Amino acid sequence: MASLLPRGAAAVRRRLLLRPAPLAPGPVRAASQALSAALVRRGGLVGGRWVETAAAFPVQDPASGEELGRVSDCGAAEARAAVRAAHEAGAAWGRLPAKERSARLRRWYELMMENKEELARIITAENGKPLREAQGEITYSASFLEWFAEEARRIYGDVIPASAKDRRVLVLKQPVGVAAIITPWNFPSAMITRKVGAALAAGCTVVVKPAEDTPLSALALGELANQAGIPAGVYNVVPCSRQQTAAVGEVLCTDPLVSKISFTGSTATGKILLKHAAGTVKRVSMELGGHAPFIVFDSANVDRAVAGALASKYRNSGQTCVCTNRFLVQKGIHDEFVEKFAKAIDKELHVGNGFDAKTTQGPLINEKAVEKVEKHIKDAVSQGASVVTGGKRHSLGKNFFEPTLLTNVTTKMLCTQEETFGPLAPVIKFDTEAEAVAIANAANVGLAGYFYSQDPAQIWRVAEQLEVGMVGVNEGIISSPECPFGGVKESGLGREGSKYGIDEYLEIKYVCFGGL
Repeated sequence: MASLLPRGAAAVRRRLLLRPAPLAPGPVRAASQALSAALVRRGGLVGGRWVETAAAFPVQDPASGEELGRVSDCGAAEARAAVRAAHEAGAAWGRLPAKERSARLRRWYELMMENKEELARIITAENGKPLREAQGEITYSASFLEWFAEEARRIYGDVIPASAKDRRVLVLKQPVGVAAIITPWNFPSAMITRKVGAALAAGCTVVVKPAEDTPLSALALGELANQAGIPAGVYNVVPCSRQQTAAVGEVLCTDPLVSKISFTGSTATGKILLKHAAGTVKRVSMELGGHAPFIVFDSANVDRAVAGALASKYRNSGQTCVCTNRFLVQKGIHDEFVEKFAKAIDKELHVGNGFDAKTTQGPLINEKAVEKVEKHIKDAVSQGASVVTGGKRHSLGKNFFEPTLLTNVTTKMLCTQEETFGPLAPVIKFDTEAEAVAIANAANVGLAGYFYSQDPAQIWRVAEQLEVGMVGVNEGIISSPECPFGGVKESGLGREGSKYGIDEYLEIKYVCFGGL
């Protein structure tokens, strides 16, 4: 690994590494060649240095399957080196005045906004989402660095009145230490900054393990972190293939130098990481699977509900943890809602390559994701569901799928029992408010929930009764840096963003000052 070589040799290898790898031929050649050479990195970032490994893994464009390039396949050794680098940098970073940490984070935010177009193109190339959505993600991603740059200066302790006159009681808040950050592919930039912004603001250092499908965004953030003056070892990245993921994840969850784990991903994987973390009793934050209900009551403004449904369901082709997975529509307006929803889908949604200006629906991330959507549709139709629109792979082929709307759906169907993570909207007709709430709360997860109503009393009742961590009332998009993001039940532990997000990276220390 380059960081362990003599400085001269390491420099030579880094120069070789930073030379962009040849791009694969094919339909995405023009788009991929447009990626900024200044931001595309192929190696891991350990202790401020770009390092390469003997093996590399391909990063593919999900729209075409063509190879965008190859990235160093870090393993357990590189993960341990990154943890050591983070640990060694931790003391100095934690002692840095909050104002200075704030300034570095602010500069990182500014660099993200200055490079917004280039960062967005990287996301579209490796993730497939439409360029306009990718641009929105960069703005959203950068906003967490801006927010936590401000919150870094607001980490307040307490002075507690003592029970004895010769004592003074203080409460300090201190960084937990090294944080392992494990992120998904669906928001390859924002899921990093939402965690890392809070960690760095608190005085922690981090090791990021990005998803194997989308490592380029994490590495581009590393390049900008270096430019922003984030000290060496404070932000480390260990990209790895699917084959190395288990080994790297185990190191990050069991190394005694790691004090905190923050993970976004599936509930099943989260449970595995929790078991690993239990051995050394690490602090954990888990943002896990969702199964969001979207309830439309008879009192709702149907046009607004349709607009909210379109945004909530089909953003990123249905591949977000807070996407609606189940539509529950009251019988009085069911037919009107379905008719207008189908027309909106056909009119507003356009499937295509993310770099095409008219595209609103890019590809799914891989073949496995497409197969899951097909499985859910086949199961529903076999039990009596009707396909209103869509229902099959798009004519573009590969990982593209038609936005789909199903009616006559029941709670016995797979699409209402597990998260689809794709462009499938199943609609269940219900009679009463109590019935809708019961269906919504039947899931073992509870991340987000949405409902549309113009009845104030009903709004309060349902908002309080839904067993989720976040509720959208007459809104289909609810995420923002100022607001706490997280779920209940098996959707995870802790909160990200908001004033609460920084607490996940702080320890509370009680100091009793006696003999006064």
